[in-house]
Amino acid sequence: MAESKNTKQSHGSGSFGPSMGRPVQKAKHFWPTSKRLFAYMKRQWLAVTFVILFAIGSAIFQTQTPKILGRATTEIFKGVMTGGAQIKAGIPISTFPINWQKIAGIILEVIILYVLAALLSFIQQYMMTRVSQKTVFDLRRDLKAKMARLPINYYDTHTNGDVMSRATNDMDNISSTLQQNLTQLITSFVTFFSILWMMLSISLQLTLWVLIIVPVSIVIIGIVAPRSQKFFSAQQKSLGLLNNQIEESYAGYTIVRAYNHEDSERKTFAEENERLYKASWKAQFVSGMIMPLMTFINNLGYIGIAIIGGIKVANGQVTIGNIQAFLQYTNEFSQPITQITNLTNQIQSTIASAERVFQVLDEDEMLDNHQNLPVVKESEIINFDHVQFAYGDNKELLMTDYNLPVKQGEMVAIVGPTGAGKTTMINLLERFYDIRGGSIRFRGRDTRDLDRADLRSHFAMVLQDTWLFSGSIHDNIAYGRENASEADILAAAKAAHVDSFVRQLPKGYETLLNEEASNISQGQRQLITIARAFLANPEILILDEATSSVDSRTEIQIQHAMQNLLKDRTSFVVAHRLSTIRDAQHIVVMNHGSIVETGSHDSLMAKNGFYADLYNSQFSGKAVI
Repeated sequence: MAESKNTKQSHGSGSFGPSMGRPVQKAKHFWPTSKRLFAYMKRQWLAVTFVILFAIGSAIFQTQTPKILGRATTEIFKGVMTGGAQIKAGIPISTFPINWQKIAGIILEVIILYVLAALLSFIQQYMMTRVSQKTVFDLRRDLKAKMARLPINYYDTHTNGDVMSRATNDMDNISSTLQQNLTQLITSFVTFFSILWMMLSISLQLTLWVLIIVPVSIVIIGIVAPRSQKFFSAQQKSLGLLNNQIEESYAGYTIVRAYNHEDSERKTFAEENERLYKASWKAQFVSGMIMPLMTFINNLGYIGIAIIGGIKVANGQVTIGNIQAFLQYTNEFSQPITQITNLTNQIQSTIASAERVFQVLDEDEMLDNHQNLPVVKESEIINFDHVQFAYGDNKELLMTDYNLPVKQGEMVAIVGPTGAGKTTMINLLERFYDIRGGSIRFRGRDTRDLDRADLRSHFAMVLQDTWLFSGSIHDNIAYGRENASEADILAAAKAAHVDSFVRQLPKGYETLLNEEASNISQGQRQLITIARAFLANPEILILDEATSSVDSRTEIQIQHAMQNLLKDRTSFVVAHRLSTIRDAQHIVVMNHGSIVETGSHDSLMAKNGFYADLYNSQFSGKAVI
C-alpha cells in the first residue's frame, strides 16, 4: 500500500471562499471513524467540555468589539457635527465638544473584552494540547500493543513503509488536527454565527446584501475548484513520473553512459518536463483565479454596503459607527467560511488517517488455539506428526501428511532453489503460522498448547539478513538474554570471534552502531548476531548460512563461530551451500513452496532425484530451476 501524501492548503483571508484545488485524502467511512476517534477523547470529557465553552466564549467576546468601537466613532462624529453646527451659528469654540470620557470608557471596555478573549483562547489551547496529546498517546499505545499481537502474515502482506506510515505520519496528522484544527473549527462556527447576529442587530437590509454575495462566491468556487483539483492531480502525477525518471537516471548513470543512452534519457526528461509544465501551468492558473474573483465579489459587497449604508446614515436609521462596524464584520465574515472549508479538507484527511490506524486495530490477532492434546512420551525433541499446512485457509496445501522426528542434537538442513519456501518450516517451528492439521510437538507437547513466548524461549535465530538496533555493540549482544552477566556477554563475544575486532575499536564494546549498523562490516554484523545466539544458549538453533558478501577471512571466522554454536545443539539450518550439510541427519528438500524429498545426504543422492540434481548443479555450474 502506497503511502498517501496530504497536500497542505493555504488559508485565505478577507475573501468569501477558500484557497482550494489540491487533492485531499478522504475517509471511506467518515462518520463511524469520527465517532470512534472521539470515543478516545471521551475519556477526558470534562476537559473537552471546558475547551468548547472557552472557545465559544473567546469567539463571542472577539465579535463584540467592532460594534463597541463603532460607538466611539459615533461619539466622535457627534462631537464633530455639534462643533460644526456651533461654528456655523457663530458660537466660538476652542475644541470640538467630544465626550472623551465616554470614549475612554468604550476603549477600556474593548480592552477588557480583548483580554478576556485572549485569556480564554490561551486556556482552551493549553487544555486542548493536553487533551490531544493524551488522546494520541492512548491511540499510539493501543496501536503499539496491537502490532505486537498481529500475526506474522500481516507483516508479510504489508510493506514496512506502510506500517511505519500508519504509526508515524498518520498519528502526527491526527495529533495536529486534534490540537489545532478542532478548536479552530468550533471557533469558526461560533464566529460565523456571532458575526451574523451582530450584522442583523445593525441592519437587516445590509445583512441580506452580504448574504446574497456569499452564494455567488460559493458558486464560483464550485465551478473553479473541481477543475483546479483535476489539474493539481495531473501535476502531482507528472511530478512523480519526472522524479522517478531523474532518480533512475542518476542512480544508474554509469550504466546509462556505458550504453550511450544519454540522448534518450535527455529526451525522456524533456518530454516529462513538458508534461509537468503544462499540468502545473493549468493548475496554478486556475487555482490563482479564485483570489481575484473573490476580491471582485468582496468589492461588490463593499459598494452595496457603502450605498445602502450611506442612505441609512443620511436618514438617521443607522449610526456611522455601526456602518464602520458593519464594514469590519463584512471583512471578517468571510474568514470563518474560508477556515471551515479548509478545515473540512484537513479533517477529511485526518479521519482518513484515523481510518488507516483503526484498520490495524481491527486486524485479526494471533490466537492461542489450545488443542489440549495429551503429552506424548517420546525421545524426539521436535516431532512433525502428519502435519498439514497452507498459507491461508483457501490456499493449496504445501504439506499434506508430513512426518519428521528430530532427536536432541540432530541437524535438520532445509535446502532448495531461491524462492522454494525454505522459511516455511521455520515459520511453523516458531508458531509464526499455525498448522492446518496434524501436530508439531516439542518434547512431546503440541506447540499450540504452549504459550508463544514460552515456546520461542527455547529457540534462537541467526539469519542471513542481520538485525541490529541503534545502540552499543554490548547492548546488541546482551539482547540475546535478559539479565545476562558481563562475564557471560564477554564469553559469548569471544566464542563468536567478536572480541578480537571489538578490542580494536576506539570505544570497544561501547561503540554505538548507527541505524543501519553500516559503521561496521557485513561480516562483523553477522558475528555479533552469532554472539547474541551464544548468549541466549538455546536448546534449538535456527540458522541461515550467512557468508555471502564477505571476505574469505571473515567467512572462515563466521563458519568457525557457527560450528561452535551448532555443537551439541538441535539445529534447523537453511543451507545454501550443500557441501556444508552433508552430515545432517535430516535434509528437507523444498521446491515451489512444497516439500518434495526428505532423507539423509546419502539416501537422497541414491534416489537420484531433485536433491541429487541440486547438489550436482553446484559443482557442475548448472542451475536447477
